[in-house]
Amino acid sequence: MNVGPGHPSGGGGGRGRRRRGRRPSNHRGGGPGGRDRQQPGGGIYSAPMDHSYRAAMGGGDNRPRGRSRPGFAPSYSPAEPEPLPHRDDANSRIFAFVDDLFFQAKIQETARKLNVKVEFVKTEKDLGDKVKQNGEEKPSLIIFDLNNANAKPLTLIPKLKTKLKKGTSIIGFLSHVQGDLKQKAHEVGCDMVLPRSAFSQNLPQLLRRHGAPEDQAPAPPPPPVQ
Repeated sequence: MNVGPGHPSGGGGGRGRRRRGRRPSNHRGGGPGGRDRQQPGGGIYSAPMDHSYRAAMGGGDNRPRGRSRPGFAPSYSPAEPEPLPHRDDANSRIFAFVDDLFFQAKIQETARKLNVKVEFVKTEKDLGDKVKQNGEEKPSLIIFDLNNANAKPLTLIPKLKTKLKKGTSIIGFLSHVQGDLKQKAHEVGCDMVLPRSAFSQNLPQLLRRHGAPEDQAPAPPPPPVQ
């Protein structure tokens, strides 16, 4: 058949045009259904992920026991101390200037488990009245929430240190980002300043040690968890 102008041969219409949207296949080795698998190292392996592969990638729970994850310090939780013998006539030797409801509940619950009495006070006068009820027995421990503005910790702590001398330990807790407040608390006489998390972890040991009667020699204090 003669081909005239305007009548391209083959009936394909634009054989010389480049087709868009399709790329030449360079797969090596065919698979069923027209889908090819690439060889290892040549692309993404599409087989289901098994447990050994998940472990190699850090998934699952196949990590060696006793090791921490990279970038994280190993956690340490002090052992729970034994409770003190129950005594109905025991005086409160621990007082807390804490108005945070969460920490009030935590202190109360921990003290109950250890058979330790803790009194919550709001002012210096409250503390003085409680001490008088105990027959002038000096407190063993005073706890300050250093963010308790009503108690004015930085003003009250040096007064208490002067009045109670060395027979009373004063411990304060605060947010771990309050470096300036921590330094000021040490300067005015706070014996120990802990972040909230460390205070919570050390609370059982602190209450157990300072809640023991005077005639019972307290155990050496454990190192605080910072």
